[in-house]
Amino acid sequence: MTTSLNTQNEFIARHIGPRQADEAAMLQALGFDSLEALSASVIPESIKGTSVLDMGEGQGEAEALAAIKAIAGKNQLFKTYIGQGYYNCHTPAPILRNLLENPAWYTAYTPYQPEISQGRLESLLNYQTLISDLTGLPISNSSLLDEATAAAEAMTFCKRLSKNKGSHRFFASSHCHPQTLDVLRTRAEPLGITVVVEDERELGDVSDYFGALLQYPATNGDLFDYRELVERFHGVNALVAVAADLLALTLLAAPGEFGADVAIGSAQRFGVPLGFGGPHAAYFATRDAYKRDMPGRLVGMSVDRFGKPALRLAMQTREQHIRREKATSNICTAQVLLANIASMYAVYHGPVGLKQIAQRTHQLTAILAQGLVAQGVAVEQEYFFDTLTLATGSATAELHAKAHAAGINLRVVDDLRLGLSLDETSRQADVEALWALFGGVQPSFASLAATVQSRLPAALLRQSALLTHPVFNRYHSETELMRYLRKLADKDLALDRTMIPLGSCTMKLNAASEMIPITWPEFGSLHPFAPAEQSQGYKQLTDELEAMLCAATGYDAVSLQPNAGSQGEYAGLLAIRAYHQSRGDERRDICLIPSSAHGTNPATAHMAGMRVVVTACDTRGNVDIDDLRAKALEHREHLAALMITYPSTHGVFEEGIREICAIVHDNGGQVYIDGANMNAMVGLCAPGKFGGDVSHLNLHKTFCIPHGGGGPGVGPIGVKSHLAPFLPGHGQMDRKQGAVCAAPYGSASILPITWMYIRMMGGAGLKRASQLAILNANYISRRLEEHYPVLYSGSNGLVAHECILDLRPLKETSGISVDDVAKRLIDFGFHAPTMSFPVAGTLMIEPTESESKEELDRFINAMIQIREEIRAVEAGTLDKDDNPLKNAPHTAAELVGEWAHAYSREQAVYPLASLVESKYWPPVGRVDNVFGDRNLVCACPSIEAYQES
Repeated sequence: MTTSLNTQNEFIARHIGPRQADEAAMLQALGFDSLEALSASVIPESIKGTSVLDMGEGQGEAEALAAIKAIAGKNQLFKTYIGQGYYNCHTPAPILRNLLENPAWYTAYTPYQPEISQGRLESLLNYQTLISDLTGLPISNSSLLDEATAAAEAMTFCKRLSKNKGSHRFFASSHCHPQTLDVLRTRAEPLGITVVVEDERELGDVSDYFGALLQYPATNGDLFDYRELVERFHGVNALVAVAADLLALTLLAAPGEFGADVAIGSAQRFGVPLGFGGPHAAYFATRDAYKRDMPGRLVGMSVDRFGKPALRLAMQTREQHIRREKATSNICTAQVLLANIASMYAVYHGPVGLKQIAQRTHQLTAILAQGLVAQGVAVEQEYFFDTLTLATGSATAELHAKAHAAGINLRVVDDLRLGLSLDETSRQADVEALWALFGGVQPSFASLAATVQSRLPAALLRQSALLTHPVFNRYHSETELMRYLRKLADKDLALDRTMIPLGSCTMKLNAASEMIPITWPEFGSLHPFAPAEQSQGYKQLTDELEAMLCAATGYDAVSLQPNAGSQGEYAGLLAIRAYHQSRGDERRDICLIPSSAHGTNPATAHMAGMRVVVTACDTRGNVDIDDLRAKALEHREHLAALMITYPSTHGVFEEGIREICAIVHDNGGQVYIDGANMNAMVGLCAPGKFGGDVSHLNLHKTFCIPHGGGGPGVGPIGVKSHLAPFLPGHGQMDRKQGAVCAAPYGSASILPITWMYIRMMGGAGLKRASQLAILNANYISRRLEEHYPVLYSGSNGLVAHECILDLRPLKETSGISVDDVAKRLIDFGFHAPTMSFPVAGTLMIEPTESESKEELDRFINAMIQIREEIRAVEAGTLDKDDNPLKNAPHTAAELVGEWAHAYSREQAVYPLASLVESKYWPPVGRVDNVFGDRNLVCACPSIEAYQES
């Protein structure tokens, strides 16, 4: 026997679910003899041949890991004291292994289905409680994207709620982090807001401001008492937001205690690696009176149908795909995985442990400062927590050079001053190494440690209790934390248990070999503002990834900065807006958006200063080209852009896409093609080649970054060459203007996931993935069409990568709703498809290329069995009110209790024989959404309620 000695790329077959025989069987069911024939029938003639993926063959997993390890090795890991909102920290090993590296946590979807999300919802409720306790404000969301975008959200929040309605001026302290000020300016300009940056200590009349942002502690290290200033702003009906360091708040008075209306910031230093800038969980907390205007997601308490406590996302009407241009924000995601790390960091350390970390960090900083003063160095701060600014005068450049030679990064403040920040990882040896940089007599660490006094001002010391809830005071041994994390994970359904057939959200495999590099220190321990020569590995990675994405999309340039799809949308429209302005076309502010578009599109257009005009769709779900043409002509002088999703949100490749793009271009507009459905296009057609000027891509969908229970996401934009000059800039980049998030490359530490996916798949593998995504979707559509009407399809009766089942007729004949079907699927061990989007009363199903035929058939069998139950309701053999669908999901507790239903226990929990072997038991029954909103509780219950439970 002879075996080929050539290296085999095993990864493509590992990523794609169906085996060769399965593929043939599915093609036969659809009436095709090859994938090429199926693709040729699905892709419209007008756009065929627009994609040529010139990126060579894919590499095997070991080979690709070796290649990216070599890239990572080009990053230099200095001892970093840059601070400025980013700090070294320790990720506790049980959190690293049992949460960050655990697919039960990182492959979960957003917890819209609360019955199968109780574990991560509990962890997020802990996070909200942590933030509320530390900030002294009663309502916190379950995370935002980063500190700078949270500050921008706070600014627009203040604008909406301030009673100083005539003002368009927002005060931002010059002591805020520079990257925060940059993002504020970007967000403010399209909205007509003027950001005034001054030293608050020199601030005169404040009557013409609607709001203010203060930093606590200040970016240079100072600690200011803001009570009098907050009162001044309140006196003129302005609201005050405070960007606060969470670790410092364990020792300092909470913002809510000195009058702040909003507190924002980053939870990064609670166990989340630096990662060259992200992903990190931001926080946003506010007063109870403002809770309905707060951006982002909010976890709240409710009850299930048995009256048992249950968690859910509260006030979901604030979600952007419902409120559209009237939304409070375009953000439709969060940083759930990172918020959960921060949550568990607080659970593991508890209030005593967190205070000890903060006290130790402060004590080391005080020792360092006292020693520097003894060496004759001018320390500018009288009071500080962990950050110092040193007046080093003409010696500044020499000191930076000396530090670099010693493998140390200090903060560049200006030509005459340098800064440094200590953190959880700092040690005595680090303090002594810093003293050594300044020469002279070396201070005695032991002597100073014995005599050093706190440098926190007495008036700002925290007096209130901290993290008194039992959850923060129990799980302090590794055994206890490990079991707590396992208990929470067991409550949830994630991709490690079952297919998640969500249309529009693409829950595909997040391969282990893709995930491995993100925990390497070469990627995880790099500060985002480290000198460029130290991040050459990241430069190679990002350069290569940008080229890969250009090849996949047909665009000429890519920005990786946007750290969510919503931010990619926003950056894309800002590029279009800036392009028009550069040509003297300031009047162009109309954005055409089809009625089928994702709801973030109109919200984004509003944020970019554009007016939304909705265009109609026809009965097949396609854009009504005649209506689009009429509105483009009507607004010809003011047309800025069209936002369109392709394939459409209805799951169809619209045949008129080239004509649609031409209409917009002929009337002076630019075409933004939403890349949410790129999973159906890679290798088959390219938006940059058939009419798109800009697209955002969801790397957490098409390109394998995991959803993490609702984030992280990455939403880079690709543009044609004429828009390239208007891509997002950053203070750390050559182009300084236009930052849309805090770090120059956004969530850089998870970019290796996409690099690995593309490198291993290669051009042929990526094309095959798209073809299998289309095959799997059409197989499900064909198998289920006799049971449920498929709402939309192309002219050939085929769908793209997802299909929409119409349950509205069944509601008429049986009273069974789309919610009933979704909850009944839980009894079969499945996450529900997307409900009632883009059409109310429908289910949108996207199987992805990663699911095997066996798993597809398991889902199909479940849907057919559910249809049989609906037929039984229609026929009267199942009661219209007391049936398995209306009562779903069924819990184990219900099963062993008194059984009062007309149907059997077996039908309730084992509707298919295959479930006997492997059964998921939901921890709660159907959750009462209305009760939760009427009785809003968004932090851990009181100790009394906890004890009663």
